[in-house]
Amino acid sequence: MLAILQTLRNAASHCINNKPASLGQRICCRALTGAASIESSTPGTIQVKRRTRKKAEELPTTFVLADGTKAKPLPEFKGGIEKPIRPRKLKSPSTSLEDGPKPVKKARKKRQTKVVASITTGASPAAVSVEERDDSELQPRNQLAREILDNLNKFPHCILLTRVGQFYESYFEQAVEVAALLDIKLTTRKWDGQRIHMCGFPLMHFDKHMKTLIQHHKRFVAMCEEFPKFVAGARYFERRVVRVITPGTLIDESFLNPYENNYLLAVHSDADVIDANGIGVLGQKKIGLAWIDISTGDFLSKLSSLDTLRDDLVRINPREIVLDHRLQGLPSHPVRTILEEEDSFVSYAHLPATSKEPPLDEDHPNAGHDATASDDITEQTDDNNSTAPTISYTPQEENAFNLVTAYLHANLLENMPTLNLPNREGNDGRMRIDAHTIKALEIRESMKEGGVKGSLLSTVKRTVTSSGSRLLGRWLCSPSTSLHEINARQTLVAFFHARPHFCTSLRVALKDIEDAGRIVQRFLLGKGGPNDLLALGNTIKAWGSVRQLVEDERRFEMQEVPHLSSQDWASIDALMSRLSELSSIQQRIDLAFRKEISDSESGSEGASDEELVEPGDARNRTAWKFGHDKWLINPAFSEELTTLHENLKNFLQQREQKELELQRRFNAPSLTLRTSPAYGMHVHLAKKREQGELNKAEAFISIAESGTTKSYFNQEWSHLGARIVETAQALEIAERDACELLRNEVNEHAPQLRRNARIVDELDVTLGFAQLAKEMNFVRPKIRDDHSYYVENGRHPTVELGLLTSGRVFTPNTTQMTPQSRLHIITGPNMAGKSTLLRQTALIAILAQTGSFVPADSATIGLVDQLFSRVGAKDDLFHGRSTFMVEMMETAEILRKATPRSLVIMDEVGRGTTVKDGLAIAFATIHHLLTVNRCRALFATHFHELADMVGYTEQQENPAGSGVFKDVTFFHSDVQDIGDDRFAYSYRLKPGINRDSHGLKVAQLAGLPSKCLTIASATLDCLKHGEKSTRQEESMVHSEFWTTT
Repeated sequence: MLAILQTLRNAASHCINNKPASLGQRICCRALTGAASIESSTPGTIQVKRRTRKKAEELPTTFVLADGTKAKPLPEFKGGIEKPIRPRKLKSPSTSLEDGPKPVKKARKKRQTKVVASITTGASPAAVSVEERDDSELQPRNQLAREILDNLNKFPHCILLTRVGQFYESYFEQAVEVAALLDIKLTTRKWDGQRIHMCGFPLMHFDKHMKTLIQHHKRFVAMCEEFPKFVAGARYFERRVVRVITPGTLIDESFLNPYENNYLLAVHSDADVIDANGIGVLGQKKIGLAWIDISTGDFLSKLSSLDTLRDDLVRINPREIVLDHRLQGLPSHPVRTILEEEDSFVSYAHLPATSKEPPLDEDHPNAGHDATASDDITEQTDDNNSTAPTISYTPQEENAFNLVTAYLHANLLENMPTLNLPNREGNDGRMRIDAHTIKALEIRESMKEGGVKGSLLSTVKRTVTSSGSRLLGRWLCSPSTSLHEINARQTLVAFFHARPHFCTSLRVALKDIEDAGRIVQRFLLGKGGPNDLLALGNTIKAWGSVRQLVEDERRFEMQEVPHLSSQDWASIDALMSRLSELSSIQQRIDLAFRKEISDSESGSEGASDEELVEPGDARNRTAWKFGHDKWLINPAFSEELTTLHENLKNFLQQREQKELELQRRFNAPSLTLRTSPAYGMHVHLAKKREQGELNKAEAFISIAESGTTKSYFNQEWSHLGARIVETAQALEIAERDACELLRNEVNEHAPQLRRNARIVDELDVTLGFAQLAKEMNFVRPKIRDDHSYYVENGRHPTVELGLLTSGRVFTPNTTQMTPQSRLHIITGPNMAGKSTLLRQTALIAILAQTGSFVPADSATIGLVDQLFSRVGAKDDLFHGRSTFMVEMMETAEILRKATPRSLVIMDEVGRGTTVKDGLAIAFATIHHLLTVNRCRALFATHFHELADMVGYTEQQENPAGSGVFKDVTFFHSDVQDIGDDRFAYSYRLKPGINRDSHGLKVAQLAGLPSKCLTIASATLDCLKHGEKSTRQEESMVHSEFWTTT
């Protein structure tokens, strides 16, 4: 053996001294050298290096720390290393080792994005489905991709937004549409070897983009949220669609208008009531209506018809309308025609089959009551009165609220509340104002401004709460016809009007009241948070302040007036007696929340504008901080919270003591005990010069180091920190349980809270009426059960306010209609106030029956059951209707529906056609109003020939008609010449007829060229010359100007 080794040494020495030339020689030399090295340093022995492998059972199962203790076992490992990148194979396996890699210069290829098949989404259910994809695309390996594709298949008519961390994202072809709608960046990502479109936005921009998608573009948005799950110590996210947001199902979004109701309306009409030609034959068939405001919980139903459907739509003003899906294929159905003409946003839903379990809560004590006076607290029964009469719904109404309930179930999903049976709105008890009149009188919106500004609502609004403003809007569009209800409201307004200081004090107190109706509804939907609890507590406290102010005012008056009449206080007592005592809830909320948080929320000095979030919410994750400012709930709220806070306090004190001890022990003032997600519990040194002593200590193990700082692991601090974290997590759970307990208490008192909110809303509106009467010098009208109408020196409230802002004064006019003077024919120049008088007459009637004072010196008004107007028409070219056609349709509706209790205003009926045709139509309209409708009416016209046709004579002291037209009275306005070719309008009405409309004067004001005015004046003289025929007049004009041209 030694000889063989000696031979190998000699051969290796030869290889080292003589460099081999060929590749084979070099390989042999390497082998010889390696073999020769296998020799023990001890003569006569040989050691061969061997590799050994340990068996799995021989490996250690625990890790021993530096201090000799065993470390905690690691959690179960769920992950793995990514698949390694394999080396690229050579094209030719025979390539020799001498051939080094030769760089190959390739042209750079432009990356092409391969996009998977598109998923088209939209309102049509027939959109491209995920089922049309290949099997490889339907079963992606990525979990998020599978969830998105599954949700796109479930909600093909929606835009799907998926929560991923702190972003909402959209994928596939739908991302292209979303990026365009929201004007955000479109990008791509790679899934399963394919690149797909995607876009997204952070959570902080959620409300802004939702407003764009839902309100501006009228799109449905399916919200897919993520929920963390923990299984065997590992965390993963479950994602599911929790809600579909539509224009009619808004709950607490920031863009929800606080001053208007957000109604979702279901309209049910049989789909088989059209003939083979698609022409509607509904006639007087009944139509069921059911509408709900999800944000407030207001749920109502009504029986309507084709004739009144348009009026109900304009009055309810829904944001979204739901129809039976069977009507989707019937574009000529009369209901769909009306909805299209009103430009309504329409959705479709399947009417559920009759189920064994009712979808609504029929056991609610106030469910199904007659809600004709739903906004009048004095007319409603107590919530606890189980003997209140219930209403039997018609089949049409039942189908309507079953339809709206099915639609809510399909869209609210996890936010679906338990609904009460709807309150029924009857046809009696409310003044009916048709659709055109609501728009023409600008009750809710201004036609010129396109918004609230310039409307009657903006003029009379003096409410200080958002819910009070919503109630005011409903009252103005639906005034009462109940004498008892009107007098009760006016008495309350008069009570406050006579006590201006008391009125001011109450209005100040109401400013602290939040929108309790919507807050309570959020709790019923399971969405209320700490901010809502604090706001509700402050609102209940403000209700108590209102009650106390009333008691104080009564006590002061009794001191000043010993024999105080109880009747003076009857109205306010009736209102306050129905206000429930809920101070116990307010005390519980005050006890629950720490004082500094309550003071901050109520707006005290130093208040923070930050929103309070739910305990345990992702936005409240402060697991690495243990300060007292983290906690919302007062420790004294429960024994569990008290114990946990005491334990946490003790642990934090131990931490501080331990930190001071280590600082003194190691002479390291910068030493702190910290925790972080990266290093866990660790000891941190901020200065490098203080690290020497800790580096020597065995109990401190270095885990991280930077330029000047260093972090150490310390077992004692790790154990203490773990106990702090466990206690903090237990506190989060206890606070979440406390909030849930408070939610349940609020939900138990929801009927009383809602009732108090409605009472305070009515108080707010009547206080606003009293303030309005004081500011604008309004008077209390007398409402009578007859057909009279007498207003002395009445004024148009909106026009008067506009004139006052410009330093001008409104000219009032007196209007008196009696059974012997039911119709007034008003003539006069253009711009002389005829239309203003007509509108002010109607608005004064609305204000009077709403319960407000009116702009006049005095007023006595007989109840008006319906209000109609034919003013301010314009063409409807989209539906092929000229201006004259629109006017005739409005006139026809008035003549068909007006009753002896109705009030009608008509302006220039018959214009837009020839003089003779227009005059004939105007005369026939007056005849029908007098003989058939027999209603109160104002008829403004430029056809002064009508006076002669109804029997007017100039010699009468009080000009009136004769014969059939004896109940017609005549009034006119005029202009006054003030010299130098100038004139002024006299807006004061006088008895009689003005046979000159002074149209040329208006043309002069408008700036017509002087030559044009000269020709017009000469032409007018020719036309007025004698009583020649039309052909003779035309000949005279032609001969007059043929020679002057």
